[in-house]
Amino acid sequence: MAIKLIETYVKPFISDTEVAKISHLAKASHELVLSREGAGNAFLGWVDLPVGYDKEEFARVKLAAEKIQKNCDVFVVIGIGGSYLGARAAIEFCTSPLYNNLKKDTPDIYFIGNSISPSALADVLRICEGRDVCVNVISKSGTTTEPAVTFRIFRELLEKKYGEEGAREHIYVTTDRSRGKLKQFSTTKNYETFVVPDDIGGRYSVLTAVGLLPIAVAGIDIDKMMQGAEDAREKFTSSDPAANEAVRYAALRNILYNKGKVIEILVSYEPAAQMFAEWWKQLFGESEGKDQKSLYPASVIFSTDLHSLGQYIQDGQRTMFETVIDFKEPNDRISVPDDPHNIDGLNFLSGKTLHDINQRAMTGTLFAHNDGGVPNIVIEVGKRDAYHFGQLVYFFELACAVSGYMLGVNPFDQPGVEAYKRNMYALLGKPGYEEQRAALEARMN
Repeated sequence: MAIKLIETYVKPFISDTEVAKISHLAKASHELVLSREGAGNAFLGWVDLPVGYDKEEFARVKLAAEKIQKNCDVFVVIGIGGSYLGARAAIEFCTSPLYNNLKKDTPDIYFIGNSISPSALADVLRICEGRDVCVNVISKSGTTTEPAVTFRIFRELLEKKYGEEGAREHIYVTTDRSRGKLKQFSTTKNYETFVVPDDIGGRYSVLTAVGLLPIAVAGIDIDKMMQGAEDAREKFTSSDPAANEAVRYAALRNILYNKGKVIEILVSYEPAAQMFAEWWKQLFGESEGKDQKSLYPASVIFSTDLHSLGQYIQDGQRTMFETVIDFKEPNDRISVPDDPHNIDGLNFLSGKTLHDINQRAMTGTLFAHNDGGVPNIVIEVGKRDAYHFGQLVYFFELACAVSGYMLGVNPFDQPGVEAYKRNMYALLGKPGYEEQRAALEARMN
């Protein structure tokens, strides 16, 4: 099933005239992506990635995944931001948030190096005790603080456990093709390496080796994932918003933004999509959040969060809209049993599947939130599997690029991310930051 955009629950808030007025801008923005003439055009490698990816490296990814599956009980993925969010999103989306607890023939997978918390790192180190461990460090430069420090610790652990030569067989590096400290070190150590492409930014990199190695280790079919992305690329070639759901979605969200809806909430009724929402938040937040512009990306899992944030969404400030991912086919079927005593008064649900009940909860919520003044865009997806993950990733990447150009920002840089790094380096005493450190310390005092 192809991705389908449902506008039933947004039409009460957007007129055909508004869509017509913005369509030319949406079309021009999509053409800017395809022509590669816009800001940040050096980072558009993801556009043709589904058909132009490196087949030799792709084959090596699958071979490495098989080796890791045979040799390791625990696979530790070290990375931050786009270096881990996409892979973790894919694994939970295609399997379960409880992947590590399931009976399976693949290693447990833990994502670390995405914070500086000693407790978070210590927990994973304790999990690794007495078990065979493989590590995949993902960093283009190798000098980003969080993953670099974590890799130091795990490299020491592996070299103590297996010896320097043995550790080589347990370390996999995804980094720049030819430059950077990590690439140089990996060449010296003779680690197996994979490439972070020069023309694809981190948040757009899930369908490169950055995401594909951990995904393949989890036993997920990455051929089907790439096929889903390829089919989406073919489907979303038209620049006409009436014929391209990704361009249409970009147009709708920009109309709502211009009408004062400055918060977009991504909604799913499947807990397995929670990390996908985290990937989505980085994609749109880092791509569009510049020049004091853009929607704030938030997320909820319903019906869970209807019992916490539902009140605010229903009756709070009218500054938001929702984008709902609707999985039409369940991965599992469970029916409600009949209770002869009907102690909970729910026998009217007897025989119904939980998927059917979930769907009714979704429809009821859509109507309720519409009545409360909250527009809803619905994106229908076939099911949670590798193929549809690839489709959904490409859909949102394209929509994000188009939407960014519509806002007048460069969707492919992230200058604001560097501000905290410079301050942190200065406060930690990194050479070359002495003047900035003195200024910060003066502000602290």
